[in-house]
Amino acid sequence: MKLNAIKPARGSKHAKKRVGRGFACHGKTAGRGHKGQKSRAGGYHKVGFEGGQMPLQRRLPKRGFVSAQRYDTAEVRLSDLQKIAGDVIDLAVLKNAGVIHHLGEIKRKVALMGLLVSKGARAAIEAAGGNVELPSAQPPAGKLKPKAGGESVPAAKQGK
Repeated sequence: MKLNAIKPARGSKHAKKRVGRGFACHGKTAGRGHKGQKSRAGGYHKVGFEGGQMPLQRRLPKRGFVSAQRYDTAEVRLSDLQKIAGDVIDLAVLKNAGVIHHLGEIKRKVALMGLLVSKGARAAIEAAGGNVELPSAQPPAGKLKPKAGGESVPAAKQGK
């Protein structure tokens, strides 16, 4: 047997049907059926279109939540804290220094005030002799007012 003599079995290969090319070649509807959008030239629609029925992506409920406070947090490298000149670092100092994002080392004593830090960063700062003061746990101003019984009530319901 020679590789250059191999051929497909007789009758296994045939020309593709050329539909829609006149009476001799499956004319008339050319395999498209009768009438309707898909039978006509240019009769296609965008992906997800369901013939006027409310599409699936609009029938399903919305999920998830995007916090309005997500921009209030930022990741700061310990190596960036090392480069900042002051001993007391707060949000204003970080903004002025243009610091934001990864892991690193800190070798000097710093005091962080009102900033959230990870457990690893807190341990590294405290090991270098610094300390971390967490932000106060008060609700945002104007959102909730304390009730006489100690519970918080939305400000809109207080006047009623």
